[in-house]
Amino acid sequence: MGRMRSALVRPWTAVVLVVAVAGGAFGLYWFQPWKLWQDETVREELPGAAAAASTPPAAPSPGASAGTPPAGPTTLASGEFISHEHATSGTVRFVRLADGSHVVRLEGLDTSNGPDLHVWLTDAPVKEGRAGWHVFDDGAHVSLGKLKGNKGSQNYTVPADVDPSRFSSVSIWCDRFDVSFGAAELAAV
Repeated sequence: MGRMRSALVRPWTAVVLVVAVAGGAFGLYWFQPWKLWQDETVREELPGAAAAASTPPAAPSPGASAGTPPAGPTTLASGEFISHEHATSGTVRFVRLADGSHVVRLEGLDTSNGPDLHVWLTDAPVKEGRAGWHVFDDGAHVSLGKLKGNKGSQNYTVPADVDPSRFSSVSIWCDRFDVSFGAAELAAV
């Protein structure tokens, strides 16, 4: 009788062990906790800023004002990040480039790394604390792409068919858990 009971316990032990290992592997894949200790720093220049700075001023054309600056990147709106799910700091600039295209520029970004982070341009108001964690997917939003790095300065191209006047904030959005790591309200400059 003891051998029969032992033979029945072993298959259940194996099943429990397989389920525990599979659950642990899934949990590691889903949460990716090691990313909390991995920083990715990005240092991108603003497109056109170096060219505008290195181009000598042209002679004014007839009828033009002598004080007209050369065409270059123009900041239309900016804001400071506030923390949501994770401590987040830095600034955001919504910039029109000399060619008329737009970029969202993150400067001095410092946030946690995480799984499936994106930069979102949204129409949601930025709210402090837990009230602001989940609001950015409630209304209109445009993903500008995966977050290039959790630290540093980086640029995200705004698609040409996006009307900038419809959006008022930027969120570092975790698509995996539908939560904002941090966000910034854009105020006209």
